[in-house]
Amino acid sequence: MRVENSFIGVRGVGEQTERTLWEAGITHWDAFEPDPVGPTTADRIETFIDEGRRRLADDDVAYFDEQFPSGERWRVYETFADRACFFDIETTGLDQQRDQVTTVSFHRDGDTETLVAGDDLTAERLRATVGDADLLVTFNGKRFDVPFLEANFDVDLDRPHLDLMYTCKQLGLSGGLKQIEQDIGIERDRPDISGEDAVRLWREHERGEDGSLETLVSYNREDAVNLRTLADRVTTRLDERVFVDPASQ
Repeated sequence: MRVENSFIGVRGVGEQTERTLWEAGITHWDAFEPDPVGPTTADRIETFIDEGRRRLADDDVAYFDEQFPSGERWRVYETFADRACFFDIETTGLDQQRDQVTTVSFHRDGDTETLVAGDDLTAERLRATVGDADLLVTFNGKRFDVPFLEANFDVDLDRPHLDLMYTCKQLGLSGGLKQIEQDIGIERDRPDISGEDAVRLWREHERGEDGSLETLVSYNREDAVNLRTLADRVTTRLDERVFVDPASQ
């Protein structure tokens, strides 16, 4: 479901009104007719559609992120997936004031890049990598990854952000990223490595042990890449659960 199928961003339109529109065959902005709703709501919807078309033409992700209720922002992803930046960090601990970010992997436009502490993981590189991203996609990134990076590097990551931990909860999927991947059938090349292992691998790298950094980077990169697969699957499931298309019934 794309934003053009959505009416829930309109003031006064909730889940039931949107469903009523869909059941009447109004499943796209282009098909909107005022009959199923009152004149005031119809005027608001038409204003929303006119503004939405302009914003969509400008790839204004932030507009739709602000208009949609928090539990419906996954719809933004379905429209702007090609403008998303999937990223994941590894650290030496859980305290953003004391612990260090060791690696950050970004997956975008089919390419994956990893920045490493002591090498190219700098504020300048982070700003350059994330600077023009319209949508961030993480797992537990709102509470962990983003605050860690902002505290460690003084970067501003305030932009539309789809945190898949909350999206997964809408489908009854709970636990960490690795558990949810198993639950929905996403396989890993290194299924036996955990977050604790990531800390150990960094310490081994600091001691000069061969192969430790390469293993850590591989693990971190797989996290970032798998976020794309996870986002695609969970938004598809939400789409199938929420969207009413009379033509398919």
